[in-house]
Amino acid sequence: MPAFDYSCIDAAGKKRHGVQEADSQRQVRQILRDKGWVPLTVTPAAEREKTLGRGFRRSRISAAELAMLTRQMATLVQATIPVEEVLRALSRQNERPQLQSLLIAVRAKVMEGYTLAQGLAEYPAAFPEIYRATVAAGEQSGHLDLVLEQLADYTEKRLETRKKIQHAMIYPAMLTSMSVLIIIALLTWVVPDIVRVFDTAHQSLPLLTRGLIATSHLMRHWLWLFLLLIAAAVYASRRALRQPALRLRFHTLLLRLPLIGLLLRDADTARLAATLSILSRSGVPLVEALRIGSEVVSNLAIKAAVRQATVNVTEGGSLARALEQSGRFPPMMLQMMASGEQSGELEQMLERAAAMQERELSSLISTLVGLFEPLMLLMMAGVVLIIVLAIMLPIVSMNNLVH
Repeated sequence: MPAFDYSCIDAAGKKRHGVQEADSQRQVRQILRDKGWVPLTVTPAAEREKTLGRGFRRSRISAAELAMLTRQMATLVQATIPVEEVLRALSRQNERPQLQSLLIAVRAKVMEGYTLAQGLAEYPAAFPEIYRATVAAGEQSGHLDLVLEQLADYTEKRLETRKKIQHAMIYPAMLTSMSVLIIIALLTWVVPDIVRVFDTAHQSLPLLTRGLIATSHLMRHWLWLFLLLIAAAVYASRRALRQPALRLRFHTLLLRLPLIGLLLRDADTARLAATLSILSRSGVPLVEALRIGSEVVSNLAIKAAVRQATVNVTEGGSLARALEQSGRFPPMMLQMMASGEQSGELEQMLERAAAMQERELSSLISTLVGLFEPLMLLMMAGVVLIIVLAIMLPIVSMNNLVH
């Protein structure tokens, strides 16, 4: 049954947009009138996809929407409901027109005889490669319900981890912003009014005071230039990092930084272990799982190590030994993989390694956030102390001259 995009005026006088399945445009108009709505436009959904073209195929959905969609899909498939009916129910359940059109378009592919994975592959921006590969493995093995359940758990854990990181960074980001604004305000408005009294004093000012006055002068008259230079530096850096060789060197340098390098490594290894775990449990071959896993890794140095490990595993090498050769991965994670390969329980060990890496990542983030707060407060206290000393030293010097 074809789908149609419609716009109408509801009973409350508000304009509505949505997607409705029907045999014809006339039937859609009748359905809207039966609800007490006044139809304005009714057009085939296929026309919008054709008009939008590549832009529609690149449409994205949020991580929260993907997690909720996967859980709903897993629940309905486990209830032995046909896939096309599952997609139809999900399209009606979701209120966002873009997501409705996306689900209806996937359902149309399924109705044409394509598999669910092939239908999802038409929209790679909305459904990542790991998502499509997992669904394909579930369809091939005949256990799509179990695979979707595992995929739902995976997407929800990824969403939960992302929310934890975002929530952990809110307070440090606010504290940093407020600290910078306070320092700029002090140097731009407060300090000039205080040190103006020294202009009439015919005495040599301390070096700290002269430096404060010079900094305040620069901030008042040349702040726009500093901001422009910072923006230009950011733009130039982004342009330079588009070169693969330079970007690889930069990512390698990031891994060598204290704490930051450890955080980046743990984030990527946790993502890689979780990806290998879900794909191996879904029946995806290890080489294919490694290839997909390399795409979810953000650091180019670690990505290159995973790709080289994929080549070694393809040639018959051990997974743990292939990853160990690069020196980019935690020893405990490699040891668990080696143990899983020797015992024939690689899937279970990958799952445990993924859980362990996620715990270490959460612990490291909590530690960094805990260290950042007192360090920022100390920095603010140091700046204020320098400003106070720069103001008080000339006053103390003037009092000594008077006495």
